[in-house]
Order: sequence, then C-alpha cells, then structure tokens
Amino acid sequence: MPPRTLPEKEFHSHAPGYWQDKNVTPEQWNSHVWQLKNRVTTLAGLEEHLTLSEEERAGVLLSGNKLAMAITPHYFNLIHPTNPDCAIRRQVIPRIEETWEDPNEMSDPCGEDSHMPVPGLVHRYPDRVLFLVTDRCASYCRYCTRSRVVSGVGEQELHTEFEAAFRYLEEHTEVRDVLLSGGDALLLSDNKLESILKRIRAIPHIEFLRIGSRVPIFLPQRITPELCQMLAKYHPLWMSVHVNHPRELTTEVKEGLERLANHGIPLGNQSVLLRGVNDNPEVMKSLVHKLLMCRVRPYYLYQCDLIQGSSHLRTSVSKGVEIIEHLRGHTTGYGVPQFVIDAPGGGGKVPVNPDYVVMKDDQRTLVRNYEGEFFEYPEPGNQVATWSSTPANRLSMIWEPGAKW
Repeated sequence: MPPRTLPEKEFHSHAPGYWQDKNVTPEQWNSHVWQLKNRVTTLAGLEEHLTLSEEERAGVLLSGNKLAMAITPHYFNLIHPTNPDCAIRRQVIPRIEETWEDPNEMSDPCGEDSHMPVPGLVHRYPDRVLFLVTDRCASYCRYCTRSRVVSGVGEQELHTEFEAAFRYLEEHTEVRDVLLSGGDALLLSDNKLESILKRIRAIPHIEFLRIGSRVPIFLPQRITPELCQMLAKYHPLWMSVHVNHPRELTTEVKEGLERLANHGIPLGNQSVLLRGVNDNPEVMKSLVHKLLMCRVRPYYLYQCDLIQGSSHLRTSVSKGVEIIEHLRGHTTGYGVPQFVIDAPGGGGKVPVNPDYVVMKDDQRTLVRNYEGEFFEYPEPGNQVATWSSTPANRLSMIWEPGAKW
C-alpha cells in the first residue's frame, strides 16, 4: 500500500513572489538588511497584494494599540492572497478578534515579570535563566506571549539592564544555562550579539548557552556564513527555532538551518498549537518530517498561552493530546515533540501526555501501546501470572465487573 501524501511536504522557494515586478535584484532579496527595510507594516502594503477580510482590515487598523504588524517580504510570500483562513496569514495578520476580552487571559501569562530579579533577566527555574536582550522581532506573531513588551507599542517597555544582569549571573553560581531571547536575539548585529555571548561565556559556572529565535524562518537571509562562524566560537551553543506549519520550511529556510547545523549548533523546534494553523494531525506530521529533514529535532509543542487577544487561535488541550497520540508510534520517535502547558501565572512547563499507563500497583504496571493493545510489566522481584496474549482477553481482565487487579 503506497504511503499517503502528506500536506505541503515539499520544499519550495517563493522568491521573489510579489516583489518580482519591482526590479528587486537577487543581491537585494538575499540581504537581511533589505528584507527588514521592506517589511509590510501598513494596511496599504497588505492590500497592494492581498484581499483582506473585514475582520483582518479592522484588526490591522487597531494593531498599533497592542502589537505592531511587520512581515518580511520572504514570509509575506507564503501568504495566500485571498484566503483569510490561510495558516500563514492567521499567524501574522491582525484580526479584530484580538480586541475581544476574555477574563481568563493575561498580559503576562507565564509570570515572567514576577520572576525578574533585575530588569530583562527572568530566573524562574533553579539552574537556568531567560535573558531578554531586545524587544524587536523580524515579524510579529499575533499570539506572542510577550506582546506586552515587544514591537514598541505594548503596554510596557523592555529596559534590560545588561550590566546588572551580568553581575547577577556572576553572583548566582547555581545558574548553568542561559537562554537569549526577547524579541529576537538574532536581530542584533554580529558584534553586539558576540559581545553578549563572550561576556556570558567568561562566567565559569555557566555551561550551556541557548538562543531562541524565529529569525531563521522569518528572515533566513540573516543566517550568513559570518554569523555562523561567530556563533561557533561559543560552544556548547544550542538554538531553539519556532516553526508552526510545514509551508514555513522553504528552500531558503532549510539552507539556513543546515548552515547552522554544519557549524555544530544543535537545533530544536518549539511549535505553538494554533487553531486553523497546525491543529491537524496530518499537518503536524508533515511539519515534524520536514523539520527532521532540516536537521531540526521537534522539541516542544506548546498549548497556546493565555495571552490577551488570542482566544480565536487557541485550541482545546485535548486537541494537543490527540496530535501526540497520532504521532507516537506512527512516526519516528525523534519526530514526536513533548506537548506542554506553560502553567498560567508562572508555574513553568507541565508535560501533558496521552494515558499510556492504564493501571499500576506495587507488583505490576499495565500499559497501552500506540495500537491500543495492553501489556503487563512486572515490577522487580514480583512473580505475576501471565495473561492471555490477546488484547480482547486483556481488556476483559481490566474492565470486567469485580475483576481483581
């Protein structure tokens, strides 16, 4: 039986797309500086190429009140010109639903501000910190968990005190892992980013550096050989990228990710589960397969945070469990991310898994595999009776009224 064709599994280049009639040279298109200068940031810029819905048009007019709109030409080319349900446009084009009020939503759903010993440094977990090094991104995700501080129009401003942060890291010897984020650290110049990496790497007890970035997806032109050579000087250095849909993995993105991997940087992906974007098991399978082909390990699948204005993008938790159930055992284990909820208010990441342990006592554990069959694992030192090998008999043992476990 031939394998089913998964959606959007192929790699494509969409350049120069809508810009082909503007006399853009290959040198310009492949420059991250040109890409940033030519981001789509206005209603007129959108409507030059797209047919917007009324919900989108109203959302764009109000976007400056919460989170700015900016879309790089590279990423803009992935947007369907007429379909408001396009998985790419749902991520970056504002909608009026962002103004809806939901009493469960928060401006700081992960409780970062309450775990910030110095401005710009979040210390929530025992041995690791989050270092917010900028408040700008190449493009702005409409579900951004830090929309309160990024893009320059949020309700707060990010005022990272770099020297105070460095002193804190020097004094707190329990910290062994530093994650650079923001905003997006890869928007800093090579020299600025290197000055931060060099300063942190000089602290003896810090073992592990990470960068969290969406730049390789929004702005793959930024992943230059020079950047990769600089980053390679600060190993062990890892990078978490953020891809939500297989269409985002273009030829250019693949080349940028491979360049990072070739310079010894292990890559992991963090997706956010989003309604109308990736809440489909087949779409998610395409995504994890393409990530592995780009040498990126699917790491986390996040339940969408309770950020203000995100209700139209959030799914049920059960949808995330369903997707993991669809992946586990049905594709390579390297392609199965951990589904987590970042506990609202600052509780940290909590893993959520399908129920594979059916019953357990001090003698044995009954587990369910991906095909729905049941298996008994005896605890060490215990002799237990062998059940029938047929799933039907095992099920009757479990569920028959009055059965002994």
